[in-house]
Amino acid sequence: MPFQAPVTKHELEEGKVFTPRFDRDGLIGCIVIDAHDGAVLMFAYMNEEALRLTLETGIAHYWSRSRQSLWRKGDTSGQQQKVKEIRTDCDQDVLLLKVEPAGDGGACHTGRRSCFYRRLAASSEGTSLIFD
Repeated sequence: MPFQAPVTKHELEEGKVFTPRFDRDGLIGCIVIDAHDGAVLMFAYMNEEALRLTLETGIAHYWSRSRQSLWRKGDTSGQQQKVKEIRTDCDQDVLLLKVEPAGDGGACHTGRRSCFYRRLAASSEGTSLIFD
């Protein structure tokens, strides 16, 4: 099922039809947060097939740019993500998934809950990473 392309800017920004705008590589960015507490878990990409499968199954599917393959979150880690809500931004080129994580709630391949476990800290010696 190919997604419909927007006809006008007004339709894209104010219309009621979902018209995702994939980039030149056929991908759309996807911010993933925990549906219960709003914690940012990860950022990933979807291609059209991953988005279609996510909508059909209610389980998050993504496109791996490094492996050049489709993957269903949790198949190897057990950290499946049940999609509770999908939102899109004003020009429909980024998605926000609110998910209910399975397993121990982790989303990162390092075993952490979130992929965003480091913060930048500026000092007189330069910028460094701090692990939280």
